[in-house]
Amino acid sequence: MKEHENKGEEINMSIIEANLTNISQKYDGFEVKPHPQSSRMYHIEFDKGVVSTFFEKAKGVEPQNLEYVPYMRFIVADYLKQLVDPQFVDVIRSILHDRNTGAFTIGVQGEAHHTDDYVVFSTALTHLVGIPNFDAMSGKYYARFTVKHTDNSDSYLRQAYRLFTFHTDGTFVDEPTDWLLMMKMAEENAVGGESRLLHLDDWEELDKFRNHPLASYKFTYKAPASKNVTKEVQRETFYDVNNKPCICFIDQFVYPETIEQANYLKNLSESLENDKSVIELKLPVGDLIMLNNTFWLHGRAPFEVNPDLHRELLRQRGVFAKQ
Repeated sequence: MKEHENKGEEINMSIIEANLTNISQKYDGFEVKPHPQSSRMYHIEFDKGVVSTFFEKAKGVEPQNLEYVPYMRFIVADYLKQLVDPQFVDVIRSILHDRNTGAFTIGVQGEAHHTDDYVVFSTALTHLVGIPNFDAMSGKYYARFTVKHTDNSDSYLRQAYRLFTFHTDGTFVDEPTDWLLMMKMAEENAVGGESRLLHLDDWEELDKFRNHPLASYKFTYKAPASKNVTKEVQRETFYDVNNKPCICFIDQFVYPETIEQANYLKNLSESLENDKSVIELKLPVGDLIMLNNTFWLHGRAPFEVNPDLHRELLRQRGVFAKQ
């Protein structure tokens, strides 16, 4: 066990070094590159033939099969694991755990164009990292949803023409949400709508809000009807992991009890939105981002108005593996 832990530390340090020196790390079957849009993230690219071979091995596995037979989720994860250096699992876990980074993008590299294949691919990745939580909104371990010109929902998730403000996932459920995966499944007639990201350590006013008397107050979170979650939960906005601050926040579902609390939450949200370190990520169809949900916040920029706008996204979120 100790040997495995040391190996993980060595891999993690090599990733940090690659980030600082702006170089790539090559492994058998894949390469880890500095992300072109942020030194906080990586982009992982498979060698030619890896993704197509993965889909060949997974031929016949459909989303319904993954939904009804839970062990098949780990089987497709193993298909991917077999095709690359065994260090792949340690590398992606190390990136997500590494406070300096905590995020990477990866994609099907043009080797698949069917959204069902995207479900299989994303499932393989998540089950190398941990186990997804049940997503009550969809009734599955993942959720697929569309953003289009018109919307009658009860949250900002599908409202195309307004800012989807910074938040972390899992605020209104009574379970940990360590990581988040978001994959772009389809897109037509879309201008704008970039994924907005902010690493907590890059937020200029972190100390101001972390050290506020209300930072550790347990606010009540309630989900709207569309989320299919009826239980209220109480959560602190800031908490520590390994002596580093983490955050749990979404402006839509938090219920303050006083004017002072409301002002704290409003000022916090506005500070996040206006921070100079915000990243607007350009994610192609067939690509996904995985991030550590405890110290990365995410949101979405508004789209330009277009009656024919269509975007489909996939979401998985869950807990880290214990081994």
